[in-house]
Amino acid sequence: MTPPIIELEKVSFSFGGPVVLEEINLQIDEGEFIGVVGPNAGGKSTLLKLILGLLKPTQGKVRVAGKRPEFAHRQIGYVPQYPRFTRDFPITVEQTVLMGRLGKARWWGGYSAKDRKIAIRTLRETEMEMHAHRRLNTLSGGQLQRVLLSRALASEPRILILDEPTANIDQRVETDIFDLLKLLNKRMTIIVVSHDIAFVSYYVHRVACLNKTMICHQAAHIDGKLIDELYGAHMHAVEHQHD
Repeated sequence: MTPPIIELEKVSFSFGGPVVLEEINLQIDEGEFIGVVGPNAGGKSTLLKLILGLLKPTQGKVRVAGKRPEFAHRQIGYVPQYPRFTRDFPITVEQTVLMGRLGKARWWGGYSAKDRKIAIRTLRETEMEMHAHRRLNTLSGGQLQRVLLSRALASEPRILILDEPTANIDQRVETDIFDLLKLLNKRMTIIVVSHDIAFVSYYVHRVACLNKTMICHQAAHIDGKLIDELYGAHMHAVEHQHD
């Protein structure tokens, strides 16, 4: 039996005060597409940081590709919720995507022809190749998210992790990005954090409902009662039509 590519066993975490995550058990098989949903302050970003190796659990065990996360980070591509750099920084789209080759590229002589070829290939996948020489500060929010996705793909990951990749962009762009993720899922494991439980459940295999503790459901089993229990309030479901 093939071991899970990501495994959390009885994982709890605290920043020294109240418990943020409590007794989390999660196994993700290679090739799965997992949606992580839950209310604000429910622990979603903390969960991602534990998988990325940016935090260590207070108790329990985290394994990525059979290793501790800090030794497996090169197998993960990460798209942050909000870019942690000023968009006025004088850098082009292509230069941004090439950053995804750091740690993979040779350490002398700058980026190689192979690195540049991979960067252009990922820009082509995200339909941003024509914008390769534009500055970041000239891009729309949706275009910037595509560039950040290209940067993550440039590392040629086995696992792709996205934290609210479609926040603050319109529904058409959201649909386009998730359609692309569905295609990428054919060659990599994907974890995506989203607030839009009704939308994300259309694409993913399982939904991990997180509010300090975690319960996983098959996407087809998501209903109004479950959403009420997760968010602690009555929620209205909106049907998304997909061709």
